Amino acid sequence: MNDDKSWFLREDVYVDPLINNWYAWANLVAPITYSMYMTRTHRRLMSSFVKNAELHILAHQDPALAGGGEFVDCSMEQVDQVKALLSRYDSEFAIYGQLANAVKELDTLVKQHKSGETIEPLYERIPDLLKGYVELFMDLYHQPSYRLIEGLLYRSPYYNEQLQSVSFGILAHVKGRPFVLSTPRLPDAEHLHVRLPFRSQWLDRLFRTRTAPVSRNDIDRLFEGVAMEGGLAPRDLFTTARPASSHSAVGSGVRLQYMGHAGFLIESAECSILIDPVLANRTAENAGQTYAHADLPEKIDYLCITHNHADHINIESLLQIRHKVEKVLVPKNNGGTLADPSLRLLLREIGFNVMEVDDVDEIPVPSGRIISIPFLGEHGDLNIRSKSAWFFELDGKKIYAGADSSNLEPRMYRFLHEITGDLDVLAIGMECVGAPYTWLYGALTTEIIAKNIKESRRLNGSDFAKAAMMAESFRPKNMLIYALGMEPWYRYFMGLEYSDDSEQMVQSAKMVEHCKSVNLPVERLCGKYTLAL
Repeated sequence: MNDDKSWFLREDVYVDPLINNWYAWANLVAPITYSMYMTRTHRRLMSSFVKNAELHILAHQDPALAGGGEFVDCSMEQVDQVKALLSRYDSEFAIYGQLANAVKELDTLVKQHKSGETIEPLYERIPDLLKGYVELFMDLYHQPSYRLIEGLLYRSPYYNEQLQSVSFGILAHVKGRPFVLSTPRLPDAEHLHVRLPFRSQWLDRLFRTRTAPVSRNDIDRLFEGVAMEGGLAPRDLFTTARPASSHSAVGSGVRLQYMGHAGFLIESAECSILIDPVLANRTAENAGQTYAHADLPEKIDYLCITHNHADHINIESLLQIRHKVEKVLVPKNNGGTLADPSLRLLLREIGFNVMEVDDVDEIPVPSGRIISIPFLGEHGDLNIRSKSAWFFELDGKKIYAGADSSNLEPRMYRFLHEITGDLDVLAIGMECVGAPYTWLYGALTTEIIAKNIKESRRLNGSDFAKAAMMAESFRPKNMLIYALGMEPWYRYFMGLEYSDDSEQMVQSAKMVEHCKSVNLPVERLCGKYTLAL
């Protein structure tokens, strides 16, 4: 047999990290929040599909309903598989339904304590499943609440790595990827499910083959003894075609590359920094329009995460580049609130070297520094601390990546300008009309939320007025508008399809015109973009 090392993982191989067959995002890794989503979202959607499969299938024939909706994108042939998964939820994984009920009991217990007197007698009334994992407290105005002791929960039976698996598919073989929040991923003829924990170094060995070729024998040895299910054969994931591009080192100065959606790669001769990567799989449809895995350097010194939404802390991309990453920087966490699980703890559990930073902390890097910047808005007024914009200074060049933060307090940016000085690049996300906060966080609530509250509290980023004020404060030499979800190959997790009159397009277009009117170079990013500084 020919044992030449000439085989690469195909560029159009896509990866779905899974928690109990659902696409993994951060709130599914943390065990208590997982119990809420499993019980209140996954189980509800699958039950609806089993009862009304024809309706769900018809809905996916209507593009207006398919993207981002509450319709399961499974076939009639998969109804029995969904039924079997539901049955396992009620038997093998019943503990998570019980945990969700315990959270509801705890919420009720705490809300009923209105006297303002000591909360200590309530400890004995905490539901048994949560006893020992919860601290009760009151704020300065006698409002009671609790925090989850997350470090202990990750060491408990509730954190079950056996729920974790990874599904592989080939984009050329499928009609498209189902929306990540609506549809379980089930083994079938076009997918290969590998059951192992996310922290497994097996994944690192596999994903190195995107750029480092292996032999057919190496492929066979890699998959030997691994628990697999599905009709796609391991060898089908590989090709002798080399990646269509490769990384080129920076000799001098600073280079900024837009990696798609909310991702930037910033490099000097001495340092490489990656922000919020959501890496595209290169296909015939997007060839030449996007950077991909092969365009990354062999070593990423710092990976910076802005906030805990799946299009910014994208586990699918993170697992594929873990072998390259030296250190991950994440924003400081509140400490145990249900809506704000610790990014440091969950990334540590899946194999990363993580450092948590507070507002305006400064991290020295070769020939420069990184500063964490306060991030306001975009979280429906919830008390979520795990969010940070980032300021980078390399070789004297200054770059600000603000992601979906919203300029709710202009004075703060004037104060920040005193720290940063004028910028070379100001990058702002302008998804100014987000979903109601319950679209993402509703499963964590244990009572019905009034419609006027849901409509008022949205996951909004900056509109034109807010973005223009930031540009006025920072006086940048270049303006970049990004994180709009415009690239069609990201629709499976963004669930967005804009028209020219969508408010996000209208507001960002106004920003483009404003920048041109004041001679500020501006780009509304979609696809592939590089800026040499």
